[in-house]
Amino acid sequence: MVTGTTSVPRLVIAAPSSGSGKTTVATGLMAAFAASGLAVSPHKVGPDYIDPGYHALATGRPGRNLDAYLCGPRALPGLFGHGARGADLAVVEGVMGLYDGAAHQGELASTAQVAKVLRAPVVLVVDAASQSRSVAALVHGFASWDPEVRVAGVILNKVGSDRHEELLREALTGSGVPVFGALRRVGAVHTPSRHLGLVPVAERHAEAVESVAALADRVRAACDLPGLLELARSAPPLPGPAWDPAHSLREARSADAGHAADPDTEAGTGPESGSGRGARPVVAVAGGSAFTFSYAEHAELLTAAGADVVTFDPLRETRLPEGTRGLVIGGGFPEVYAAELSANEPLRAAVAALAASGAPIAAECAGLLYLARSLTPEPDAEEGTGAAPLPMCGVLPADARMSGRLTLGYREAVALSPSPLLPVGARVRGHEFHRTVITPGAGEGPDRPADGAGDGPAALPAWGVVRPTRQVEGFVRGGVHASYLHVHWAATPGIAASFVRSCAP
Repeated sequence: MVTGTTSVPRLVIAAPSSGSGKTTVATGLMAAFAASGLAVSPHKVGPDYIDPGYHALATGRPGRNLDAYLCGPRALPGLFGHGARGADLAVVEGVMGLYDGAAHQGELASTAQVAKVLRAPVVLVVDAASQSRSVAALVHGFASWDPEVRVAGVILNKVGSDRHEELLREALTGSGVPVFGALRRVGAVHTPSRHLGLVPVAERHAEAVESVAALADRVRAACDLPGLLELARSAPPLPGPAWDPAHSLREARSADAGHAADPDTEAGTGPESGSGRGARPVVAVAGGSAFTFSYAEHAELLTAAGADVVTFDPLRETRLPEGTRGLVIGGGFPEVYAAELSANEPLRAAVAALAASGAPIAAECAGLLYLARSLTPEPDAEEGTGAAPLPMCGVLPADARMSGRLTLGYREAVALSPSPLLPVGARVRGHEFHRTVITPGAGEGPDRPADGAGDGPAALPAWGVVRPTRQVEGFVRGGVHASYLHVHWAATPGIAASFVRSCAP
């Protein structure tokens, strides 16, 4: 039995609502503490991929997500311990308002739930731009709403002047919630955004480095860093071992087999290590500016399952990595780079050939669009011209285009067709986050021709979504599994094991 505890000092940075300045403060704190010489572990509540990129830039460590809906509350201490291993301090940026979570499911997936699970003090970032004495009532309400949530400090944001700050601090005197900083309205750091939030770090690295450094300077000048560090050190030890990818694979295999794990399947000696099966298969993972959405645990699970993970950039490289036997294409912004992706005809042909060979390909959201017949980007607003469909890889009998409607939310789904990821009937939790549509929205079954996507197996439906509404979604075609649904493999580690097994020639 694996035992242990996690004793890393930690803070949760929360807010009454979105737009209050959580990302500014959290990223600034991470960068300021890291610049002081501390090893800072960055975390983000919820499924968001973009903020963790800024967190990684601020700290030099992978940004990691803590999502109680995708992974379950019981998994979070272990995942936190894994990410924070060897750190002097962990900073956890919340999501939305402190008590906001999955719709109609109570506290599930809220920042408050994560703070309770991690036994971490909460620092509330308050947008004080249009209030003075009322700030005390607001803070009191958040601090008293759930006695199990320890709101232990406030950082005031968008403060207008010295006089304004004086009024705010005076109002909070005697509230029992100390003020750890006050950031002014002026001198805000520019972080450009687009239809799904901030522009990812990979697309503006030089400017992002400057932005993060500026955030560190602002937070260092405005906040009580020693006081915040002391508060973080007040968090008690977390019982239980840190998550480990190899151990999670063994547990998944044991659960599938219905018996205790075999000692011979320890990491490096069991079938998932590649031992006795020749060289470790190469699994190519799409990266670069067009494909920036990925959870760090996915590559770690693939590696533990026996693969050599090689990242490549579809915008710059004209062929897949040497020896590729499997391909993972996560989320991102292919709609922004549609022309460049389409112009890279050699790589599109290589991806299509890999799919035709029956090799496993796992594609989520942006990957789904890339595998389609075509992708129609947004019209050119400056030129006033419409956009024409651009050819993509042609692996799937479907066409994608931009939409004015945001699709966003958690999903619960069941696998409808056998694939390299999961058996039929397997249940997962995932999330969608996109402003595109694909037609048709799902594989239409073995009786429908693979029109426009070449010869080969018919496209089958990937998922039967059962919550929040019932629908059929995604495609399974040969070894390809492509869908809008983002799934966190740490919740279902068997996905990585099955994928790597499917890479065998």
